[in-house]
Amino acid sequence: MLDALKQKLYDEVERLNHELNFVLPKEIEKARAHGDLRENSEFKAALERQQFVTSRLSHLRLRLGKLSDVSEKDIPRDRVGFGSRVTVHDLDTKKKEVYALTLGEFVDGDEGADEMAVSMASPLGKALVGGKVGDAVTIALPVGKRRLKIVDLVTVHELAAGKG
Repeated sequence: MLDALKQKLYDEVERLNHELNFVLPKEIEKARAHGDLRENSEFKAALERQQFVTSRLSHLRLRLGKLSDVSEKDIPRDRVGFGSRVTVHDLDTKKKEVYALTLGEFVDGDEGADEMAVSMASPLGKALVGGKVGDAVTIALPVGKRRLKIVDLVTVHELAAGKG
């Protein structure tokens, strides 16, 4: 899962580098040919896009640098951590929910209907990280508190071994 996340980020970096170095310069040059740059919306849009792409590339490179420091052996085997699939029982609604913990860049809705990807940086993710089966967690949300009990845990190691 860690390798898949790194590859996804590398792919986006490659795509954005192509846009920054080949596509946007052509768009800027084409917009310049239209004349007065103060009134040229195409020119302004291309410059704004160039600023966004540059900023996004900086962010992605920073994330990739941090990810290169993470090793799967550092991810706990008996507690909720990156890549874990956690089944919780809502103590108030009595419903079961399944969450896949990941980093924000990996939350893209690819999970099946039976589980939802949750960023480890979200309030829910922060509350679950480090938990074990049987632990109860309380999450303070703007709409009130949620009380959840961890009833099942499949770590990234078990998923990689095909046990989940």
